[in-house]
Amino acid sequence: MKKTLFLNPPSFEGFDGGAGSRYQARREIRSFWYPTWLAQPAACIPNSRLVDAPPDDLTLDDVARIAREGFELCIIHTSTPSFASDLRVAERLKRECPQVMIGMVGAHVAVKPRESLEDGRGILEFVARKEFDFTIRDIAEGAPLSDVTGISYLNEAGQVVHNPERPIIEDMDTLPFVVDVYKRDLSIENYAIGYLKHPYLSLYTGRGCPAQCTFCLWPQTIGGHRYRTRRPETVYEEMKRATHYFPQVKEFFFDDDTFTADRPRTEAIARLLGKLGIEWSCNSRANVPYETLKVMKENGLRLLLVGFESGNDRILRNIKKGVTLERARRFMQDCHRLDIKVHGTFILGLPGETRETIRETIEYAKEIDPWSIQVSMAAAYPGTEFYAQAVANHWLLPDDLITVDGIQDFPIQYPDLPRREVYDALEEFYMNFYLRPKPIFRMIGEMLKDAHQRRRRLHEAKEFFQFLRQRRRTAHAEQAAASS
Repeated sequence: MKKTLFLNPPSFEGFDGGAGSRYQARREIRSFWYPTWLAQPAACIPNSRLVDAPPDDLTLDDVARIAREGFELCIIHTSTPSFASDLRVAERLKRECPQVMIGMVGAHVAVKPRESLEDGRGILEFVARKEFDFTIRDIAEGAPLSDVTGISYLNEAGQVVHNPERPIIEDMDTLPFVVDVYKRDLSIENYAIGYLKHPYLSLYTGRGCPAQCTFCLWPQTIGGHRYRTRRPETVYEEMKRATHYFPQVKEFFFDDDTFTADRPRTEAIARLLGKLGIEWSCNSRANVPYETLKVMKENGLRLLLVGFESGNDRILRNIKKGVTLERARRFMQDCHRLDIKVHGTFILGLPGETRETIRETIEYAKEIDPWSIQVSMAAAYPGTEFYAQAVANHWLLPDDLITVDGIQDFPIQYPDLPRREVYDALEEFYMNFYLRPKPIFRMIGEMLKDAHQRRRRLHEAKEFFQFLRQRRRTAHAEQAAASS
């Protein structure tokens, strides 16, 4: 068995590119998701090590020093925005540790295996496509690259070879627990998300999403659209182990694309979690019936992370959201009635966006009034239907998905909506939503009840306004460069 290093490499300050989220970028406040997609294959390989550089504030020098500790195989998680930076990390490791075999995983190399290998010639030996847990295990066990399904690699002649696809994992219970890797390799206090209690812990109980949203990255590139799950009893056993390992955790989060897709299973897991007496949250669509929400709430559910995306039904149809505004309204009424908090996510700049639909979305967010919100700009990632649509309609600009600071940019130009208006509307959205009596009183009430939350919210507010100032500076610099 090769001594294997799994690496989420250093990148832009505060850049969360290793979580498998649909937008890899710096966030409004310092936020880090768990590198579960690396922890899962790491759990398959004895004596491996997972290094998550961004939340641990590790530099390239730190990572190079770790790589020199006798590792024979290094697996780097990459993304479209960070690929060039990640390749420079790989180049440094290869220069200092020429004996190390380096491969990359993630949506970017899954969609562009040939281009990635050509760009990484002399640095990368292979890239893994689709699910890669057992693919990496086979390589760590010493299998020749020519025999490993699910990879593309460079042969001895320097030619790119695409091996057959590896079948997706049908029995998710065959995957070992990730919390053992978390316990061994991660400092959980370094992971924080503004709407989750701290410290928190997240993991997956299944993969794939039955929804067909055209912009969403992972179902279209890695996980697929069929929701494959662990049995409720398996989830319960891992959560029981997690509570033993991490008694300090205040909230557990299930990061499945749509944890509520299989409602009988969701209710079964909820009832088992209720026996553990833990507080938990999960991803959900805005179509869960009241009865299921009630079971979840009665068994420890605190918050749902829900993608509303837009306040315009035509845009929702354009992106194949599968949930109407009216259905989402009823869902939110049920959540308010049951005192389930909702963190709502919205996207500006989706196909069909206009100045008027931006205003409609802001007003809709205020109407349904989730506990907190996150606003992103539409990102056309390679491998998604949205990307193909943007290319076909000549909407896509040659600019990067992120700015030089690692902040999300908007490299899309619609005929009747200047891209800078979408960029500027993000700040307007936040101000219109949060500078209202309801959210202000909610935050004040939360801070008065809990000194820890008071300190945290004040610090996050400082980060948030620094983030907005940096966005403005970047926009002004771009405009100045364009005019000159």
